[in-house]
Amino acid sequence: MSATGNHRGHGHTEVELPKQLVDDDGRPLRTGTLWTASAHIITAVIGSGVLSLAWGVAQLGWAAGPAVMVLFAAVIYYTSTLLAECYRSGDAVVGKRNRTYIDAVRATMGASKERLCTAIQLSNLFGIGIGVTIAASVSMRAIKRAGCFHVRGHKDPCHASTSPYIAVFGVMQIVFSQIPDLDKVWWLSTVAAVMSFSYSAIGISLGIAEIIANGGLRGTLTGVIGAAAGVTKMQKVWRSLQAFGNIAFAYGFSIILLEIQDTIRAGPPSEAKVMKKATAVSVAVTTVVYLLCGCVGYAAFGGGAPDNLLTGFGFYEPFWLLDVANAAVVVHLVGTYQVMSQPVFAYVERRAAAAWPRSALVRARSVRVGPVALAAVSPLQLGWRTAYVCVTTAVAMLLPFFGSVVGLIGAASFWPLTVYFPVEMYIAQRGVARGSARWLLLQALSAGCLAVSVAAAAGSIAGVVDAFKAHNPFCWAC
Repeated sequence: MSATGNHRGHGHTEVELPKQLVDDDGRPLRTGTLWTASAHIITAVIGSGVLSLAWGVAQLGWAAGPAVMVLFAAVIYYTSTLLAECYRSGDAVVGKRNRTYIDAVRATMGASKERLCTAIQLSNLFGIGIGVTIAASVSMRAIKRAGCFHVRGHKDPCHASTSPYIAVFGVMQIVFSQIPDLDKVWWLSTVAAVMSFSYSAIGISLGIAEIIANGGLRGTLTGVIGAAAGVTKMQKVWRSLQAFGNIAFAYGFSIILLEIQDTIRAGPPSEAKVMKKATAVSVAVTTVVYLLCGCVGYAAFGGGAPDNLLTGFGFYEPFWLLDVANAAVVVHLVGTYQVMSQPVFAYVERRAAAAWPRSALVRARSVRVGPVALAAVSPLQLGWRTAYVCVTTAVAMLLPFFGSVVGLIGAASFWPLTVYFPVEMYIAQRGVARGSARWLLLQALSAGCLAVSVAAAAGSIAGVVDAFKAHNPFCWAC
């Protein structure tokens, strides 16, 4: 019997499978590889965040901008390797699996830290869903505006609201959210990863063309500041801090690392070794793409770099190429939304299945079109996932400020989920002695990243407050 139609613990009825078709935890054989894990990570990472990096480098300047990106990459790679070690408790090959981030916290740090982690992780995944929805709507609106500029000229404001496009994206996600679990999203992640490289390449190419047209590089060592740029010293501080948040958001995948690791087939080599290689490949690739996008964008536009490279209309022509790039962004963000939302869906559905195992609400029913069974869906899955998408869509309509929201989400999730919990779980699992040199270095890393997170959150909140003053969420034509 096929395992596909009988979802593995998300509120569906379990079906006993032949022993050779199950892993050591009794679940259907995982089939993920180094490359599917890398595709999941790239889907989660190279997305809406990459488009804000030119603006981030513009705030920090040539001296600090690239250096900060490389520093964030190094920190996130290191803490991700610590987190990968926590997938199994005890033995790295046959120890008990911690299928989710929250499971790992419970196994190594206890119930109180588990509750704290649950609140932080689910809140941040919810926030990322909002940020992805905003980014997709901005790209959809840009397609309409690019055509308008081409027909009416660049002086026409071509006003358009993001709200209708947010609604369209929400409808698409209601459909895709019925995909059973993250292991079944591999094909969507692969398509999304290809799209991410496509629009990044287009953005970089257009930036290089702009540099050639300008006759040289723009930008300064210290970034945007001064009366000529219309930026006071205090605004420089807030913008620089927001840029830290934007860069942190661009690298944020630790939040779902263990969920991705849970799709990898059993070893040898161990899942942790495969995941470390996937992380190395993904972080290296994304850092190269980020440096190119951020630095080429800043070199092309200098202090005028938009907060979204493909939708800020530093480029107007060729308009059809901008349309292709923004369409690729939308396709990619459909996948990103699912990769980031599936852990939330799974958490609620597993809790419901445990609480009401015999309820009709959690019992899967086949959805058929004629004789073909498309999927097995429970009433809870259909209702809960649809409601979740509707709420993220509604909040995105109220706060459609791409740069500021991205920075705030990145700042809020960076320290607790990317640094604090991985460090503390690694210390507990490996028995690192308190007061030892390794313990002191890990704590220093955690304290430094906390300071960065708090400062970046402050800068992003200032940006959201400033943007909200001029926003009317009920105007669909503004």
